[in-house]
Amino acid sequence: MTYPGNGVGESERGAKLPENSAAELVVLLDDDLERCGVADKWAVHTSETPLHLAFSCYIRDNSGRFLMTRRALSKKTWPGVWTNSCCGHPDPEETMEDAVRRRVGEELGLKIERVETALPDFRYRAVSPEGIVENEFCPVFWAVAVDDPDPDPAEVAEFAWVEWDDLARLATRTPRLISPWAAMQIPLLDPQRETDTGGARG
Repeated sequence: MTYPGNGVGESERGAKLPENSAAELVVLLDDDLERCGVADKWAVHTSETPLHLAFSCYIRDNSGRFLMTRRALSKKTWPGVWTNSCCGHPDPEETMEDAVRRRVGEELGLKIERVETALPDFRYRAVSPEGIVENEFCPVFWAVAVDDPDPDPAEVAEFAWVEWDDLARLATRTPRLISPWAAMQIPLLDPQRETDTGGARG
């Protein structure tokens, strides 16, 4: 599946990369979900964050349990809040599946397989208690864990494997206890469909 501004060979369409090549870049999108530039991740997340490309991933183990993570207390937004397995931003010239695998490895020290599309068109906007806006076109993916997590403590404070039914009840009854994007995504997801059909390959 192709996503806006996603994949090797995409042009910058007139946008210039920041001079600091070590910066973590995000792909900016216009209202038509067309790529309109790139920006430094840390500079772009403000009270007026522009729309940009991201992803979320829900990882299950061979027992059918799903990995939830608690965001590190040092996070700029929603510190210490429980959320889905992993989130991130694709590099400007990176495929979405490669981005999911890379970020899961960096954040969770985890190898995954069967990276599959769950919600290809998910988009959301949320404002953190700190006043920072998340404004993302954020396709959602399933994946299957190959080994055990060994998370980076700068990213993840703790993790837990949970049954989907428990997660669904949490999102429905007490959504304030998890990240706003997870609270919005979980009611839209159907893990049984992913198990039965294999989903759509990302």
